[in-house]
Amino acid sequence: MNKHLTLKLITAFFAVITLAGCGPKEKDKTKISFKSVEGITFIEVSRKQNNGLTFNEYGFRLVPDWKLRFVSADSAALYSPVKGKFFNFPLALGTDSVFNIAHAFLKMKVISKDSLVFSLLETEGDSVDLKKSRVTMKLYSEDFIKNKLHTDASVLQRPSKQDTAFVRGMVNKANADFKKAFAAWQPVQLISKNPNVAVDKVKAKPSLLDNKYSTDDDYLNPVYNIVIHKAYQDFYYPFEATIDSAGAWHYNKPLIGFLGDDAAEKNFIKVSTAIMNTYLKLFLTTVPGQTLGMKHASTISVNVKGIVAAK
Repeated sequence: MNKHLTLKLITAFFAVITLAGCGPKEKDKTKISFKSVEGITFIEVSRKQNNGLTFNEYGFRLVPDWKLRFVSADSAALYSPVKGKFFNFPLALGTDSVFNIAHAFLKMKVISKDSLVFSLLETEGDSVDLKKSRVTMKLYSEDFIKNKLHTDASVLQRPSKQDTAFVRGMVNKANADFKKAFAAWQPVQLISKNPNVAVDKVKAKPSLLDNKYSTDDDYLNPVYNIVIHKAYQDFYYPFEATIDSAGAWHYNKPLIGFLGDDAAEKNFIKVSTAIMNTYLKLFLTTVPGQTLGMKHASTISVNVKGIVAAK
């Protein structure tokens, strides 16, 4: 989200909450305070949809990855696993248990020195829906996890049996019909078995300034740059394919436009399909993607570049 727009949204949002409090008073709505838990480090142990699942039908998984500490009345710190340290963010407090941190609007449900539970409010454009939330986040303090639960955060963060059953159902459907493929939590692996073929998987880059620690695109939209040396001619073909549970390739579509030129599109599909069926199938070991240890059909994008041998 654009930083200027975000600032305007936060300002407008809390202004509306303040004005709303100027009407007839049913009860005094004071701003939420985190004074009682300042300095305590909380680790997110679950992030779930309203149906109790962390996965959806596209293979997207809600990952509990926040490590949070309230520093002062107007500041909170979030841990960056990429940088290996905490970074402070402005903390905006509203009434009715609503607050904003790192571009996220949240509504507190439970607060104690052992745990925090809050709903992630939905935003659309420049508005925030105070009554609409599809995600609940739960955090435990480090002390509570270690000294009362006697466990580790990574154990608490594991997918539930309900998640496993849901994913197994999707896996069965995708393996019966590869057109029902979904994103693999552990993406397809393309391993070259020819010295003239190089494979490089594109990696998402998290942005600390935008609080985009997530690298979801690494598995939701896996992209591979493939260079074929000593090709029959110079070429470049970006296209999408589905890899089934056996590692077989199925051509989907080109990843460029043709401005209505049907002949050019038909030729592109013909040639890129031939490249897939020869170079890629013969010179690559294709390991299918899997989720929770179950192999299944998933979709990938490849940018295939051919370079003729130097003369």
